[in-house]
Amino acid sequence: MGSKSREYMFGVTVRHLAERAAEARREADVLGCQAWNARMLAFQGPAQPSPALGDALNAGYRYLEVKCLGCETHQTVALDVVRRPKWTPIHELERYMRCKQCSRANGYPFKRSHLVALRTTKISSMNPPSIWWPGER
Repeated sequence: MGSKSREYMFGVTVRHLAERAAEARREADVLGCQAWNARMLAFQGPAQPSPALGDALNAGYRYLEVKCLGCETHQTVALDVVRRPKWTPIHELERYMRCKQCSRANGYPFKRSHLVALRTTKISSMNPPSIWWPGER
Protein backbone atom coordinates (compact mmCIF):
# COMPACT_ATOMS: atom_id res chain seq x y z
CA MET A 1 0.00 0.00 0.00
CA GLY A 2 1.59 3.27 -1.12
CA SER A 3 1.04 6.85 -0.09
CA LYS A 4 1.24 10.09 -2.02
CA SER A 5 4.46 12.04 -1.70
CA ARG A 6 4.60 15.27 0.24
CA GLU A 7 5.59 17.09 -2.96
CA TYR A 8 2.44 15.86 -4.65
CA MET A 9 0.21 16.85 -1.73
CA PHE A 10 1.74 20.18 -0.70
CA GLY A 11 3.95 21.29 -3.61
CA VAL A 12 1.37 23.47 -5.34
CA THR A 13 0.37 25.16 -2.09
CA VAL A 14 3.98 25.89 -1.14
CA ARG A 15 4.80 27.35 -4.57
CA HIS A 16 1.63 29.47 -4.59
CA LEU A 17 2.36 30.90 -1.13
CA ALA A 18 5.97 31.60 -2.10
CA GLU A 19 4.78 33.54 -5.16
CA ARG A 20 2.33 35.54 -3.05
CA ALA A 21 5.09 36.32 -0.54
CA ALA A 22 7.40 37.52 -3.33
CA GLU A 23 4.63 39.74 -4.73
CA ALA A 24 3.89 41.17 -1.28
CA ARG A 25 7.61 41.84 -0.73
CA ARG A 26 7.87 43.61 -4.08
CA GLU A 27 4.75 45.69 -3.37
CA ALA A 28 6.12 46.66 0.06
CA ASP A 29 9.44 47.68 -1.55
CA VAL A 30 7.61 49.78 -4.18
CA LEU A 31 5.57 51.56 -1.50
CA GLY A 32 8.66 52.19 0.62
CA CYS A 33 10.53 53.69 -2.34
CA GLN A 34 7.54 55.83 -3.33
CA ALA A 35 7.24 57.14 0.23
CA TRP A 36 10.95 58.00 0.31
CA ASN A 37 10.70 59.73 -3.09
CA ALA A 38 7.70 61.76 -1.95
CA ARG A 39 9.52 62.83 1.22
CA MET A 40 12.66 63.78 -0.72
CA LEU A 41 10.83 65.70 -3.47
CA ALA A 42 8.33 67.43 -1.18
CA PHE A 43 10.51 68.34 1.81
CA GLN A 44 14.08 67.85 0.46
CA GLY A 45 14.58 65.18 3.07
CA PRO A 46 15.36 63.94 5.57
CA ALA A 47 17.14 61.18 3.68
CA GLN A 48 17.01 58.91 6.73
CA PRO A 49 15.44 56.39 6.96
CA SER A 50 15.78 55.27 3.39
CA PRO A 51 15.08 51.98 1.65
CA ALA A 52 17.93 49.54 1.27
CA LEU A 53 19.77 49.16 -2.01
CA GLY A 54 18.30 45.69 -2.56
CA ASP A 55 14.78 46.95 -1.83
CA ALA A 56 15.11 49.70 -4.45
CA LEU A 57 16.37 47.22 -7.04
CA ASN A 58 13.57 44.78 -6.17
CA ALA A 59 11.01 47.57 -6.63
CA GLY A 60 12.34 48.41 -10.10
CA TYR A 61 14.13 51.64 -9.20
CA ARG A 62 17.44 51.15 -11.00
CA TYR A 63 18.81 54.70 -10.75
CA LEU A 64 19.46 57.28 -8.04
CA GLU A 65 19.21 60.94 -9.03
CA VAL A 66 21.82 63.19 -7.41
CA LYS A 67 22.14 66.98 -7.61
CA CYS A 68 25.52 68.68 -7.34
CA LEU A 69 25.22 71.70 -5.07
CA GLY A 70 28.21 73.35 -6.73
CA CYS A 71 27.23 73.41 -10.40
CA GLU A 72 23.50 72.58 -10.02
CA THR A 73 23.67 69.58 -12.40
CA HIS A 74 21.47 66.51 -12.00
CA GLN A 75 23.02 63.11 -12.62
CA THR A 76 21.82 59.54 -12.30
CA VAL A 77 23.78 56.73 -10.70
CA ALA A 78 23.03 53.12 -11.68
CA LEU A 79 22.27 51.22 -8.48
CA ASP A 80 22.96 47.79 -9.95
CA VAL A 81 26.66 48.57 -10.40
CA VAL A 82 27.20 50.09 -6.94
CA ARG A 83 29.70 47.96 -5.08
CA ARG A 84 27.99 47.87 -1.71
CA PRO A 85 26.01 45.15 0.10
CA LYS A 86 22.33 45.02 -0.86
CA TRP A 87 21.29 45.87 2.71
CA THR A 88 23.09 49.25 2.56
CA PRO A 89 20.60 52.12 3.00
CA ILE A 90 20.39 54.53 0.07
CA HIS A 91 21.22 57.56 2.24
CA GLU A 92 24.68 56.13 2.99
CA LEU A 93 25.62 56.44 -0.68
CA GLU A 94 25.45 60.25 -0.50
CA ARG A 95 28.91 60.62 1.00
CA TYR A 96 30.51 58.77 -1.93
CA MET A 97 28.97 60.92 -4.67
CA ARG A 98 31.40 63.20 -6.48
CA CYS A 99 30.79 65.62 -9.33
CA LYS A 100 33.33 65.23 -12.16
CA GLN A 101 32.94 68.80 -13.45
CA CYS A 102 33.42 70.41 -10.03
CA SER A 103 36.28 68.04 -9.19
CA ARG A 104 38.14 69.08 -12.36
CA ALA A 105 37.49 72.76 -11.72
CA ASN A 106 38.58 72.64 -8.06
CA GLY A 107 41.47 70.24 -8.54
CA TYR A 108 40.33 67.90 -5.77
CA PRO A 109 37.43 65.46 -5.34
CA PHE A 110 34.35 67.64 -4.88
CA LYS A 111 31.75 65.92 -2.71
CA ARG A 112 28.92 68.41 -2.19
CA SER A 113 25.90 66.57 -3.49
CA HIS A 114 22.32 65.98 -2.48
CA LEU A 115 20.13 62.93 -3.07
CA VAL A 116 17.03 63.86 -5.04
CA ALA A 117 15.00 60.71 -5.76
CA LEU A 118 15.02 57.11 -6.93
CA ARG A 119 14.22 56.69 -10.63
CA THR A 120 13.26 53.86 -12.94
CA THR A 121 14.96 55.52 -15.94
CA LYS A 122 18.02 57.64 -16.57
CA ILE A 123 17.77 61.39 -17.07
CA SER A 124 17.20 62.18 -20.75
CA SER A 125 15.29 64.65 -22.87
CA MET A 126 12.21 62.42 -22.59
CA ASN A 127 12.69 61.96 -18.81
CA PRO A 128 13.80 65.31 -17.35
CA PRO A 129 15.30 65.72 -13.87
CA SER A 130 12.96 65.73 -10.91
CA ILE A 131 11.70 69.00 -9.46
CA TRP A 132 11.99 69.39 -5.70
CA TRP A 133 9.15 71.78 -5.07
CA PRO A 134 6.88 74.00 -7.16
CA GLY A 135 8.67 77.06 -8.44
CA GLU A 136 12.17 75.57 -8.56
CA ARG A 137 14.00 75.82 -11.84
